Amino acid sequence: MASVQKLQLVKFAPRNGVGFFDTLKSRIDEYFKTNEIEMHGNASMKWKSVAIVSMYALPYAALVAGLGAGSLLVFYGLWILMGIGMVGIGCSIMHDSNHDSYSGSKGLNKYLGKIIIFVGGYDVTWRLQHNVLHHTYTNIDGLDHDIDAGILLRFSPHQERKGFHRYQHLYAWLLYGLLTFQWATIKDFRQVRDYHKLDILKKEKLTLTQALLQVTLYKIIYYAFILVLPMLFAGAAWYHVLLGFFVMHFVAGLSLSAIFQLAHVMGDCEFPMPNDTRKMENNWAIHQMLNTANFAPNNRVLGWFIGGLNHQVEHHLFPYICHVHYKSIAGIVKDTAREYGVPYYEQPTFFAALKEHTRMLKELGRA
Repeated sequence: MASVQKLQLVKFAPRNGVGFFDTLKSRIDEYFKTNEIEMHGNASMKWKSVAIVSMYALPYAALVAGLGAGSLLVFYGLWILMGIGMVGIGCSIMHDSNHDSYSGSKGLNKYLGKIIIFVGGYDVTWRLQHNVLHHTYTNIDGLDHDIDAGILLRFSPHQERKGFHRYQHLYAWLLYGLLTFQWATIKDFRQVRDYHKLDILKKEKLTLTQALLQVTLYKIIYYAFILVLPMLFAGAAWYHVLLGFFVMHFVAGLSLSAIFQLAHVMGDCEFPMPNDTRKMENNWAIHQMLNTANFAPNNRVLGWFIGGLNHQVEHHLFPYICHVHYKSIAGIVKDTAREYGVPYYEQPTFFAALKEHTRMLKELGRA
C-alpha cells in the first residue's frame, strides 16, 4: 500500500430481482438442493487436505531429521518442495477456510484458517485484504489492495505511470517471488497498522494492541520452527538454512502471484472507477464478471492443486462455496451469463493466461 488514506467507499448499482445474478443464484441453489449436496467441503476435501499438508510437512520433517545433510542438492530440493507445499496449503486449505467455505462449522474454518501462520502469514490481515477489500471492490483502484503493489508495479490504468514501468513485464516476476517473503517479515505488521488507521481492523473485533501482540506471537512461533530448528538439526550451515528459507518463499511467492494475477490483471478486465458521487455503473455481480477471468478450466491436476482458483469467476460470485464444486457449477454460470449477455472471460490454458498477463503488464507499462 503506497499510502494510508481514509477509504472512500463506493456504492454499487442495486440488483433488480430478476437480473443475471438473481437468476444464477437461484439456479446454483437448485443444483445443490436437487443433488442433495452440501456447498461446503466433502470427504474428498478432507483427504485432499491430508495430501496437501503432507507436501509441506514431510519435506520439513526430512529436513529437520538431517536427511539433506550430506547433499546440498537434496537439502535445497527439500526447501523447494516445501515452497510447493506452501502453494497448495494457501490455495486449497487456508483460502477456503478463511472464506468459511471449507466446512459448515465456523469454528473449524477459524482454526484451519490459522494454518497460514505455519507458512508465514497472518489470517486477520489476509481476510481484510482479500475478503473485505479485494472481493468487494475487485480492480477498483484505491480500494482493491491486491492491485496496489506500490510504486514498482502498475496494475491499473488509473495508477500513475513511471518511466521504468515500461520494463515491468520483465522484472515483475522477480518481485512476485517476494510475495510470501514479505508476509513472513514486514507486511503483516505494516498492514495491522494501516488497517487500524483505515478503521477496518475492528471488523475482526481486534484493537491495534491485540493485533500487534497476535502477529508478534505468531511470527515467533513461525521462525522458531522454520529457521531455529533447521539450524539446530538439519546438519547444514546457518547461511544455507537462510538461503533455503528464501528459496522456499521465492517458489511460493512466484507461484501464488502468478495464480492470482491471472484472474484480474488481464486484457479483458475493465478496471472501472466510480462517478463523482462514488457510485458504480454496474451492480456487484456484473462488476465481478467484468473484472475476473478463468484459466485452464479443463486442467484437472492444476485445478486440484490450486484449490479451483482457475475458476475465479465462480469463486468471486460464490466465495462461500467450497472449491471442490466450482467445476460442476461452471457450466451453470457460463450458460446464465450467455443468456443475459454478460461476459464470461476465460483463457484456455495456464500458459495462454501467463502470456496474456505478460502482455497486459507490458501495455500498462507503456500506456
